[in-house]
Amino acid sequence: MTVKVVEQSVAIRTVGLGKSYGAGDTRVDALAEVSLDFGKGRFTAIMGPSGSGKSTLLHCLAGLDRPTTGQVLLGDVDLTRLDEKRLTHLRRDKIGFVFQAFNLVPTLSALENITLPLDLAGRKPDTEWLDKVIDAIGLRDRLNHKPSELSGGQQQRVACARALVSRPEVVFADEPTGNLDSRSSADVLSFLHRSVRDFGQTVVMVTHDPTAASYADRVVFLADGLLQSELLDPTADSVLDRMKQLDAQEAG
Repeated sequence: MTVKVVEQSVAIRTVGLGKSYGAGDTRVDALAEVSLDFGKGRFTAIMGPSGSGKSTLLHCLAGLDRPTTGQVLLGDVDLTRLDEKRLTHLRRDKIGFVFQAFNLVPTLSALENITLPLDLAGRKPDTEWLDKVIDAIGLRDRLNHKPSELSGGQQQRVACARALVSRPEVVFADEPTGNLDSRSSADVLSFLHRSVRDFGQTVVMVTHDPTAASYADRVVFLADGLLQSELLDPTADSVLDRMKQLDAQEAG
C-alpha cells in the first residue's frame, strides 16, 4: 500500500522501503515495500501492534539503521547512498531526536544540554530562536539545573528543546512519553504539537498510546511490516478503534 501527501511539500519520504534480518529459513521481513510521504510542517504518528515494524521504520527514516531495499529521501538527499561519515553529518545538521530515555548528559545544566548539538558542531546558537524554544518548553527558571534536579517531564522537555535547537528538517520521537505520567506526557506532547503549529517543525513520532497519537495531524498504521492505513485529524477513540481492527486482523 502507498500513502502519499499530495497537497503540500514533502519533508521526508520512503520509496519501496524494505528491511530484513537473517537469511533463508530464519529471514524476518521487518518492513516490506513501504512507500510513505511525510509533509513539511506536519505532525505524523506511526502506530501498529508489537512487531509491526514501526520502530524499524523510524530508525530507517532517521538514518540510524540501513534498509535492505528501497530509498529514504530527506529532501533530495538519498540517505541510503550516504557513507557513515556523511550520514553522521546529516543526522547532526538536519535531524533532531527525542528518545524515551531522555538521553541527557547528567553533568551538564539544562541549558548546556539544550545547546549541546550546536556545541559539538562548533556552531553558535541563534539567540532569538533559542529564546523561542526555551519559552516554548516553559523552563526558563530551571535552565541552570542539572537533569537530576528536574522531573521526568521537565527532562523530556529539555530533550525536545535540544532536538529543535538546530532547526532540523525533521524531528523524530521514539515513544517520547513512554517513561512519563499522564500530566508530564501531556506537557511534552503539547510542546511537540506547538512546535509544528507555531514553528512549522516537521515531527514524526512512534507511539503505542492512542492519546499520544491524538496530538498528531495524521496517524499511519503498520502491521507485519506492511503499511495498512492512515487516519487524518485523529482522536484517541478513532485511533483506538483502528488499532482494535488491526489486532482483530492479526488474531484472525
